[in-house]
Amino acid sequence: MKLPPLSNENLFTREVWEQNLDDELAIIRGIVHDYPYVAMDTEFPGVVARPVGNYKMQAEFLYQTLRCNVDMLKLIQLGLTFTDSNGNLPFIGGHYCIWQFNFREFSLKEDMYAQDSIELLKQSGIDFRANEERGIDVQRFGELLMISGVVLSKKVKWITFHSGYDFGYLLKLLTCSPLPAAEADFFHILSIYFPHIYDMKYLMKFTDNLHGGLSKLAEQLDISRIGPQHQAGSDSLLTACTFFRMRDVHFVEKNIEKYVGTLYGLGADAEGEG
Repeated sequence: MKLPPLSNENLFTREVWEQNLDDELAIIRGIVHDYPYVAMDTEFPGVVARPVGNYKMQAEFLYQTLRCNVDMLKLIQLGLTFTDSNGNLPFIGGHYCIWQFNFREFSLKEDMYAQDSIELLKQSGIDFRANEERGIDVQRFGELLMISGVVLSKKVKWITFHSGYDFGYLLKLLTCSPLPAAEADFFHILSIYFPHIYDMKYLMKFTDNLHGGLSKLAEQLDISRIGPQHQAGSDSLLTACTFFRMRDVHFVEKNIEKYVGTLYGLGADAEGEG
């Protein structure tokens, strides 16, 4: 059966809350074998702190900034888009599906946040009260994600854009512990849980003329957004669509696998800038 092209009309964002978490992860366990490319985006309360101390290396300062913010703040939303190696989405019940996980831990009353980040999320339609009342318990999500087939697998390829903070929050919930003090330990743990990562912001360095943020990159590659900006589900879909266009246009003669596992602005990339 020939499937229709992806559009606003046939895209379904599967909103995941505490009550349907088990059912939705069961669906994901069933599709990840055939759709092993996972594009990911998170929404979190911004950056509120800077580490204290003297850092000789900019790279060390950047990681410690990430670490102190991720340890202090709470994940709000996670978007996942699953595709096959050609960028095709799963078609379930007459719709192409992406997933948006809504977490309960963050409280506007109790927790620290960057005002501009939260305003953006409010404008994009995130309902903070609904998250608090019906959202997913982050620890339970971590336990279920561990057995989902999505992490700890070399067959699953993660597609991201400037994703140091995204992976920081995911490692925090998967390990139920603060991030490691040393950046090298962070990358070691990252390579166990997420053995195959593409960070498009890093990949852009190896193209002739691509620049800017995710929306700008998508525009340069002639990719149209489907769904609202600054919601993790639609941002993960834009990440997926943009990656496959970028790969097929700019990495035909270059081996994209050479760049796996490096995150923009951290580790090997930040040291290279030093």
